[in-house]
Amino acid sequence: MIYKDRKDAGAKLAERLKEYKESPDVLILGLARGGVVLAAEISRILKLPFDLVMTRKIGAPFNPELALGAISETGKGYFNESLIQALGVSKTYLEETIQTEKKEAARRLTLYRKERPAPSIKGKIVVLVDDGIATGATMMAAALSTKSEGAKKIVVAIPIAPPSSLEFLNPAVDQIICLNPVEDFMAVSQFYEAFHQVEDAEIVTLLH
Repeated sequence: MIYKDRKDAGAKLAERLKEYKESPDVLILGLARGGVVLAAEISRILKLPFDLVMTRKIGAPFNPELALGAISETGKGYFNESLIQALGVSKTYLEETIQTEKKEAARRLTLYRKERPAPSIKGKIVVLVDDGIATGATMMAAALSTKSEGAKKIVVAIPIAPPSSLEFLNPAVDQIICLNPVEDFMAVSQFYEAFHQVEDAEIVTLLH
């Protein structure tokens, strides 16, 4: 399945989430940045509140695209310990990188939310949305963070992911909705006709 753009993917996910339409205890959270576009579309169609969850990838030394793990805005994180050991990544590097990414997450949240407070998650059914999953590290960090804040149910909703990443996430969440699990996965962008870089201004507009 190829999606026209993120809004198209969000609309298709909304079809699979119809059971939650107008439910007072459901909150849609988009992973910043790309997931926010899908979350906004799902929110519009199903008449549900939405916000964002900020996750930051912790990249490997000399290869920042290779995820050693990820952290959320609350500081909760997931780390691939076997990969960290295999690459010989130092504790100092990890600590410094985590602090850098926590500062960047805080900066972006201030920019995106402005004076808007973060939504209450306790007792909610939280639907975590992204434009696709590769390793699953950032979604895992979001799920762990959401669980620690007291969500009563965590649903992951994504258009595309490799089955191995879905298996990795499954024990940490209550439900996974994936429109298109594919084995020959190379990059999320290969499943979109238009996959533009989501800019900060677009997120601010969607939230406000």
